[in-house]
Amino acid sequence: MDDFYTEVPRAVIATARDYAPGAIFPSHNHARGQFAYAARGVISVHTSHGNWLVPPQRACWVPARLSHGMRMHGAVTMHNVFIEEAAIARIGLPPDCQVLEATPLLRALLAEAVNVEALYAEASRAGRLMALLLDEIAAARPLPLSAPLPQEPRLARLCMDMLQQPSLDSNLDAMAAQAGMSRRTFTRQFRAQTGLAFAQWRQQACLLAAITRLAEGQAVTRIALDLGYASPSAFTVAFRRVLGQAPSDYLSN
Repeated sequence: MDDFYTEVPRAVIATARDYAPGAIFPSHNHARGQFAYAARGVISVHTSHGNWLVPPQRACWVPARLSHGMRMHGAVTMHNVFIEEAAIARIGLPPDCQVLEATPLLRALLAEAVNVEALYAEASRAGRLMALLLDEIAAARPLPLSAPLPQEPRLARLCMDMLQQPSLDSNLDAMAAQAGMSRRTFTRQFRAQTGLAFAQWRQQACLLAAITRLAEGQAVTRIALDLGYASPSAFTVAFRRVLGQAPSDYLSN
């Protein structure tokens, strides 16, 4: 990842990099917050607290000093905006990871910002562009494209297994039995530790897997049936609800 920015006396710095399919960055952290935008391809981000998936033309916010790893799915072009902590506090960016929508204006600003030299004059067009970029990042809408991990060891193991093979057929009672908990205890602890009901978490885990498999070129029907959807149309409805477009449109984009 780009580390030169730590020595540059500017609140905001933007970079662009291309990555090969399957490129991996082991756990690391940055002195600044990282706004990672997938101009092309899909990026997955993981921390000890969960997993986030960034579809094309969306972004992930990673707070400063948070240890995280990344993986590229398909050929990826990533635009990074590195933001110093004082600016983060000023515009009120969140203290945890989030996948964010990117408006047409934000995309256009990013395309310009990555061509701005690192030591730009702050009282110039470049400085004003970077200031507007910050405002647009702060206004970006969160997307439910994460699978938070519980800290309770038994629940964490179950969730990690499910992320490897997610399915809507995963049964709550069976999961509770595997965790050695009653249904009531499992339901209560799962929501308390992830912020989601089990059914919601399962749905999101399936959606993350679907986006990754679409990036790999797999057919919509195969993905829908493998993940336990009743039909490709049921999968399309769930996909459109979160991403605002059908899987076929997503593929064409």
